[in-house]
Amino acid sequence: MIDAVFIGSVRPLPPEGHPSGIVKQAVSGPVLLGPQGLVGDAQADRRVHGGPDKALHHYPAEHYAILQAAYPDSAAKFIPGSIGENVSTTGWTEDAVCVGDVFRIGSACVQVTQPRSPCWKINARYGLEDALQLVAERGITGWYCRVIDGGTIAAGDPFELLARNPDPVTLRRLWQVTRSHRPEAEELSRLAWTPGLSESWAEKLRGRLEWLRQNG
Repeated sequence: MIDAVFIGSVRPLPPEGHPSGIVKQAVSGPVLLGPQGLVGDAQADRRVHGGPDKALHHYPAEHYAILQAAYPDSAAKFIPGSIGENVSTTGWTEDAVCVGDVFRIGSACVQVTQPRSPCWKINARYGLEDALQLVAERGITGWYCRVIDGGTIAAGDPFELLARNPDPVTLRRLWQVTRSHRPEAEELSRLAWTPGLSESWAEKLRGRLEWLRQNG
């Protein structure tokens, strides 16, 4: 089940006022989800956020307990929606979700494409110097989805796994291999051609695989 849906506009992000769409608000009713994302939601830099392969950002609600424990003085800041996600659920994490998974979400259908690559805006959002590093090291990144069939989504709607690749790769494993100093070429190749993976991540993995083969 969907716990909450969030959208936001581009606004200055303290302390330096860089434009960002990371600040979002919960929506009480249904929101239309199309190929470019949720109606009413905006991204400041569409090179790294948004677009067909990153139309919807999903973040597990249970990750906030990890962040609260790591930063007790800032615990009140770590609430669902605060890291810039569009969808919050409980019960699905990077250990259970796989690249290429197809989910029914409300009346829409989406496919998991890649982990979210955490950026400096996470530090700015919470007023911390190393929240980005913790998110990356713990692999509590959340993920992006592309929209297969548009529809409406709302808090309380079903969130159901419909299909999975025959040779599934969890988001946790993809993140671990990507961050590995020298991954095995065979596994890197497997990941690079995983059905459903975003093209940007596939290109990155294939480029690294080519480098390993040339410098092995």
